[in-house]
Amino acid sequence: MATPALFSSFSLRGLTLRNRIVVSPMCEYSSDDGFANDWHLVHLGSRAVGGAGLILTEATHVSPAGRITPRCLGIWKDEQVEMLARIVRFLKSQGTRIGVQLAHAGRKGSTAPPFEGGKGVADAEGGWTPVAPSPLAFSPSYRVPAPLDEAGIAQVRAEFLSAARRALAAGFETIELHAAHGYLFHQFLSPLSNQRTDHYGGSFENRTRLLLETVRDMRAFLPEAMPLLVRLSCTDWLEGGWDLEQSVELAHQLRAEGVDLIDCSSGGTSPEAKIPTAPLYQVPFAERLRRETGIATGAVGLITEPAEAEGIVQEGKADLVFLAREFLREPYWPMKAAKALGIEPVVPKQYGRAFQ
Repeated sequence: MATPALFSSFSLRGLTLRNRIVVSPMCEYSSDDGFANDWHLVHLGSRAVGGAGLILTEATHVSPAGRITPRCLGIWKDEQVEMLARIVRFLKSQGTRIGVQLAHAGRKGSTAPPFEGGKGVADAEGGWTPVAPSPLAFSPSYRVPAPLDEAGIAQVRAEFLSAARRALAAGFETIELHAAHGYLFHQFLSPLSNQRTDHYGGSFENRTRLLLETVRDMRAFLPEAMPLLVRLSCTDWLEGGWDLEQSVELAHQLRAEGVDLIDCSSGGTSPEAKIPTAPLYQVPFAERLRRETGIATGAVGLITEPAEAEGIVQEGKADLVFLAREFLREPYWPMKAAKALGIEPVVPKQYGRAFQ
């Protein structure tokens, strides 16, 4: 029987994935002082045992002030590398490829984890003053951020580069820049959160400047064979915000700067957005960016069934399929998908008796 499209290999620069299934970044809010621990090893390791082609870490923050919560994962100091490297070694031993999502929360920082209410955390309770393009709080329950000046913007760029150096030391094989879901890069992109009047605000060229500068920094530093990904919110779902037309134009520019794939999500810059969530609701974003710019794309968002994922790849709507919540329910989803699509799943020998 022919290999299903979902289980065909896929290459980006020097990185080849055994299939098109990606474990999407999922914040676990389980770190102390940014350090990975046994929870992260088991959480990511079980998905590697399950057969995913690529696993991306949760948002891994480039500075303490860039965290979403005090419990977020970080990569801002050398001491954090050792445990990350241990996790990377195990994932690679299972045949998966591993990437890190580098992130800065911007104005959505200094909050409690969602399962602890998600509201702003005061300094006395371990919080900090978040930073952003403009002094606009995400919502009344969030802290008002301090606007970044030129020196602060330069520092953010330097923090991303330092984080990339540590990512290489840990053995990660690709990097994704998080420019979605209302976090710092997205805050600069969207007119709803960026009201600057300098050369980082106003026009499309100015609002995209920080992301493009950081991409150039990354591409100049990373090995030529290492792919660079960007997660993008393709629309704010609000009038006057970031939208799909701007995403298409930015995708052209990101491809020209050496970005290899755009992970196509949406929303997150405003709590007022009314997002029409439904199975596969974001797939058209990945399809359009791929069709109109030629860049590889990943589709994400309420993708649960193997036939759905197979159709996305087979019909050329996206190159990779990113799953998040479904992987929380089904750590071994690729095995389920293989059987559903008529091929034998790849099963670790330790689990073989369950599949005889």
